[in-house]
Amino acid sequence: MAKSDTKYWERRRGKIFNRKGGWKVGQGVYCHGYEIMTDLVGNISYVQMMMLNITGTLPSRKVADCVEAIYVTMSWPEPRIWCNHIGALSGTAKTGVVGATTAGVLAADSTMYGSRPLLESVTFIKKALEDYQSGKSIQEIVDEQIKLHQGKVQIVGFARPLVRGDERVAAVQKTMAAHNIEIGPHLDLAYKIADHLRNRHGEDININGFSAAFLSDVGLSKEQIYSLAAMCVVSGVTACYLEEYDKPAESFLPLRCEDIDYQGPPPREVPDP
Repeated sequence: MAKSDTKYWERRRGKIFNRKGGWKVGQGVYCHGYEIMTDLVGNISYVQMMMLNITGTLPSRKVADCVEAIYVTMSWPEPRIWCNHIGALSGTAKTGVVGATTAGVLAADSTMYGSRPLLESVTFIKKALEDYQSGKSIQEIVDEQIKLHQGKVQIVGFARPLVRGDERVAAVQKTMAAHNIEIGPHLDLAYKIADHLRNRHGEDININGFSAAFLSDVGLSKEQIYSLAAMCVVSGVTACYLEEYDKPAESFLPLRCEDIDYQGPPPREVPDP
């Protein structure tokens, strides 16, 4: 690196720069221009605070309530769900709650289920809206995706294992309706795609696809949406941890020797020394 290229780093040597806010001793604690203790505490929800920290803009309470509704639908006390399963195993092993919950959150950051497919959903619905507004039909958008997946109807955000449809979408829609939130262009297109898939292929929109479209309409970027979803499974993971922590150790899905499908070398005797 040339000497002139080091000026950026030299200016920061021994200093901390922060545009988000911070604590001014004797004055207050600030977040994007708001004084937290006087302006925000008691006046906004925790989800509003999360979104303020992520985006730099304070959202309306009704938008934050819809995001909170998505959060509630994404975190069930169901130990068969992979991230909650880790919470339950941690509880039966008597680990600490912080380690257990953190491990569950990390498990949810997976490529198949959880927060990472949300990135793909956002990428898809944003590109699909561009194509649709440029004149492509719903049929063409769907057919491109089917071709991309080698003839399989596997559009991210528009399928679900085991069951058709997603009860979580309907639950969040009720919150939207209660707050009179209008359907934006991304969500409107997502509904059109869902209608097409439902009628032609027996698939439907899931909470992933719904959230990607709704949050895109709110104005969030892909990275902001991913950041917002980072902790959405916490409640369910902690619940499953506590369920097993209160029981005898190692009582969650215990195994007997014969439950193990051993396929290695057969038993052999150990010679006497």
